[in-house]
Amino acid sequence: MGFVVCGGAQMQCSFGAAPSALMLLPNNKVVTTMPIANIMDNKPMVNVMPFGMCQSLANPAVASATAAALGVLTPMPCMPVTSAPWAPGSPTVHIANMPALNNNSKLMCNWGGVISIIQPGQQTIQVP
Repeated sequence: MGFVVCGGAQMQCSFGAAPSALMLLPNNKVVTTMPIANIMDNKPMVNVMPFGMCQSLANPAVASATAAALGVLTPMPCMPVTSAPWAPGSPTVHIANMPALNNNSKLMCNWGGVISIIQPGQQTIQVP
């Protein structure tokens, strides 16, 4: 069993240089001390903030900076691009008619990064 994720949870991208916090709007209508997330809380610059500097060569900014530096990897500022929802979520617990987000879920960035929850924001509510 994992813990349900709420606003302020700490995330890390596999290509990012720094952690980031999950931001949630109070539209899910389920609140502990912070709103609880579901798998559709995946919007870049609304829910998912940048992770410092990006090191993925699939990111066009990193690829062009690396090419300009004659092949030396040159990280550039992160701009997450997440089009798919978090997976897998909690199949039996729904928040705002969508599966609840648990700390075992992953989010894929279009630049190749895997975004993971490293601290769910609370440690009392568990979901499958």
